[in-house]
Parts: sequence; C-alpha cells; structure tokens
Amino acid sequence: MGAVDRIRPEGITVPLASRLPVGTEFHAEVMKRHEVAVRDRRPTYRDPVSGYTVFTARFLADRGYCCRSGCRHCPYESE
Repeated sequence: MGAVDRIRPEGITVPLASRLPVGTEFHAEVMKRHEVAVRDRRPTYRDPVSGYTVFTARFLADRGYCCRSGCRHCPYESE
C-alpha cells in the first residue's frame, strides 16, 4: 500500500468525473441511487445501466483504503 490513502474533501458525495462524467444520461439516476444507499446505510446499490452492484463511497471510506480497482465512487485522492 505505501502511503496513507486520504479521502478527498468531497469524496463521499462527489465521484471523480473520470469515473462518472456529469452530463451522461444516467448520471442523475446513479447519484440518486447512491444517495439513497448512503442514507439507508447500505454498502451497495444496483447500477441502473449495467445492473451490476456498485459500492458506495461511504462503504469504501469505512473500509479504510483504496483498492486501486477504479471504483466508481472511490472517495480517495489516488487515481
């Protein structure tokens, strides 16, 4: 792992633009599902496009490190 992974100031609420571009047709629905899952303390939500299970930023932050897998809602500073 090396250096300590740091959570971005907006990391729990705003995904990296490279992983969820603003303006895509599904952006608003993804963000709504993410917000509901975080509010309800669920670790995941179902992606409206692919149907895959997606981890929330809160779950990833609580895990305590970045796995470097390119998670959509990764709250950490590293890319």
